[in-house]
Amino acid sequence: MNNRLFPLNRLPLGKKAKVKALNSDGTTRRRMLDLGLIYDTEVEALQISPSGDPVAYYIRGAVIALRSEEASKILVETF
Repeated sequence: MNNRLFPLNRLPLGKKAKVKALNSDGTTRRRMLDLGLIYDTEVEALQISPSGDPVAYYIRGAVIALRSEEASKILVETF
């Protein structure tokens, strides 16, 4: 595995990255693909909820909240 890849839930606020892999299957994987989280999609971490989970991400023109558990299965790379 590439050392520059890391889970989306570790992306600092205000930083951007590109999706490189999804480590999930079944309905969770389908949901991620439906949200537009496909290879090379740009993602930006926008805001953390007051409780710390979920986090709002800017993905393909929409703001989407993902729980840390879901975001941990999305591998990204900064650019």
